[in-house]
Amino acid sequence: MEYENQYQHVAAPKYDCLLFDVDDTLYPLSSGLSKACTTNIQEFMVEKLGIEGDKVSEINRVLYRSYGTSMAGLRAIGYNFDYDEYHSFVHGRLPYENLKPDYVLRNLLLSLPIRKVIFSNGDEVHVAKVLKKLGLEGCFERVISFDTLNSTNGSHNSDEEESSKLRDTSAEILDANSGPSTPIICKPFKNAFEQTFKIANINPQKTLFFDDSIRNIQSGKEIGLHTVLVGNSHRTNGADYALESIHNIREALPELWESDAKKPESVKLAIQTSVMA
Repeated sequence: MEYENQYQHVAAPKYDCLLFDVDDTLYPLSSGLSKACTTNIQEFMVEKLGIEGDKVSEINRVLYRSYGTSMAGLRAIGYNFDYDEYHSFVHGRLPYENLKPDYVLRNLLLSLPIRKVIFSNGDEVHVAKVLKKLGLEGCFERVISFDTLNSTNGSHNSDEEESSKLRDTSAEILDANSGPSTPIICKPFKNAFEQTFKIANINPQKTLFFDDSIRNIQSGKEIGLHTVLVGNSHRTNGADYALESIHNIREALPELWESDAKKPESVKLAIQTSVMA
């Protein structure tokens, strides 16, 4: 007696990983953390780096625009400081009490039959605090943070004359593409994505990336990720999807929940056949 095929062919799922930013992605911009963070960064620039108070707002704006984070920009133009001290000053005074447990999001994440990874420019202490406040501990397989990608705690630039020249550079002409490079590894730069893929064993072609930053989304798209812009209902260049809120994920992407349901029982269990003597 001939055996019947024991398995049915099933197309591989489109996604095998969901990659999430944290700040202003897992919680809304209205929480006030982003605004407080900007204030703290500018105070650090004045109090710790000696930058003139009437210039910090514009310098910070340009550095963030050009380098993805103010910290990366400050290091690019020659400022040296302790990374832990910076994070403690900038994140340590944030109003985390504004974040409340988000049981709806927790249930959504836990119900997704796809592995989930955090990819944040924030330091590991900050990310852990946010996840705890939101009640999202245990929802992610792994966290890729600033500390994961940046192993050294600051570095001393021996060419002080060159550093001085960079610090005097006009904010108007600062540009990460043509200006000084930064030793910080962070989004939106390609090396940050590539290291994250390697560390977390991620295939970008089978990964959906959620972020509130248009520039990060565009960089992710360029390197091969499928992309979801969060916090804006209008799709921009580089975004495959756009969500006003992360809570809209099920309505916008119901197929994420269908991948497991579509597997026939014959894939999970071999069809039993009898053998006649």
